[in-house]
Amino acid sequence: MAWPNPLRKKDQNTRSCWDYTFQWTALHQSAEELHPMKFTYDKLAEECLERLNEISALPGNPGCMRQRPGNAPARDLYALLRDNASEDDEKFGELWRQISTVPDWVNWDQIRRGQDVFYRYGLPALNALNFESLLGGMSSERVVETLSRTGGFSTKVARQRLFETTQYVLQITRSLDSIKPGGDGHAASVRVRFLHAAVRQRIMKLAQQRPEYYNVEKFGIPINDLDCIATITAFSTIVIWLGLPRQGLWLRDQEINDYIALWRLVAYYQGTPTEPFATREKAKAIMESVLLSEVQPTHMSQVLAKNIILSLENTFPSHASREFMEAMARWLNGKQLSDRLDIGNPPLYYWALITGYCLWVMAICYISRAIPRFDRRNIEFRRKLYYRLIVTGEKGLGKESLFDFKHIPDYNRTTELGESNAFGVKKTGIEMLGYLGLGAAVIVMSLGYGDLEAIIRDPYQAISSIVVPALGPIKKIIGALGINLGPISSTITTWYQSTSLARYIPAERLFAAYQRIATRD
Repeated sequence: MAWPNPLRKKDQNTRSCWDYTFQWTALHQSAEELHPMKFTYDKLAEECLERLNEISALPGNPGCMRQRPGNAPARDLYALLRDNASEDDEKFGELWRQISTVPDWVNWDQIRRGQDVFYRYGLPALNALNFESLLGGMSSERVVETLSRTGGFSTKVARQRLFETTQYVLQITRSLDSIKPGGDGHAASVRVRFLHAAVRQRIMKLAQQRPEYYNVEKFGIPINDLDCIATITAFSTIVIWLGLPRQGLWLRDQEINDYIALWRLVAYYQGTPTEPFATREKAKAIMESVLLSEVQPTHMSQVLAKNIILSLENTFPSHASREFMEAMARWLNGKQLSDRLDIGNPPLYYWALITGYCLWVMAICYISRAIPRFDRRNIEFRRKLYYRLIVTGEKGLGKESLFDFKHIPDYNRTTELGESNAFGVKKTGIEMLGYLGLGAAVIVMSLGYGDLEAIIRDPYQAISSIVVPALGPIKKIIGALGINLGPISSTITTWYQSTSLARYIPAERLFAAYQRIATRD
């Protein structure tokens, strides 16, 4: 949460914006210094896209400027570039050499460690991406001017768009080979690069015919260099210095350097300037510069931010209520920005759940990273689990997206506030972690030094002699509220058996402890 620091010393270089305070340095850039980047962009990708459109004259492709028919196959622009790079085409050759050449500053061991950072912090990293980087990113007036024209963030399709974005993150972190030239993450980066070029090309052509459609002088070229830099900060530095710390998680210095190095390589593949991410100091400075100069929420910002929450309400995989997600968004983005985005302010009950959730992920993440063997197993488990849930699972995308140009800007297309996609019976989901965190906190606070020492000596005996009695008051409260422990126990048991912790403490032992709680007077 964005707590103020009463001990912070302020001087003439202190800056504050959106519940975040920092020191201005020589590395920071003012709005005037950032302004020229609004009119520079990836011209090479756009030139190659025009040639690829000529080669692949698929009805409904971006070159034809019509919506692709539902039964038409998606084009793989990466494959088209690869297959035609050997032809006598100077631009194809230039782009292919660029994306196939590994920069001198790349250290593959560091890139691998950067990939591991994402899975080490798993769920809180995903929540930081969804509710701060993406939802909070809608507070940029210039960004939403582009996104709203694609129609890709209506409630009907926003969930799909979020899944595709998550797929991209999972592809670039799936393995070291995946991010190397020719790998899935590398190919996905090039496809995203072409997608940006297609959106930019389409909006500019419409603006040329009707200047009132998009104000180039005010907003700059769509998806320009500054926008792309801001996107990389949203996936990297925002997570490092805002998203995770506001959930009680602080990365170690090595983890920060490794994670920034990973996203610097992604920026290179995407045709985004990489110098702002050359060091952690530069990366932090560009993040703070963008926060100060670019974050200006509008009415459309409110629409897109609310649509994200509505599209995810009570849906797979988190099955979170709207109130829980509003509390999460407010917790991560702070009161000032959340108020400007008109995010709902849920009852205190949901703030308590978010507190419990943070306590739970803090315990899991800090304990896991302190035990190398446990840390390694957790990383590999999450790497497989997330890909199965989001990409290949029937409730996710079902198959890998090629990031083709589906949401095509048009004069009559915009994005309006939608309705919730929630349906059916509310399922137990991420909010259970809030109960677990609060329950664990009550147990810990009820223990003395001798109890903690006994847990370290013999955890199994501690469960029966210390933890179970400590849960007595909790059971009475649950009984008074009329909550049935049976379904909750089943949900927890199923979840626990899927974790790597079950390899160390069998579920049968925990279930026996639960049985003692359920039958205890």
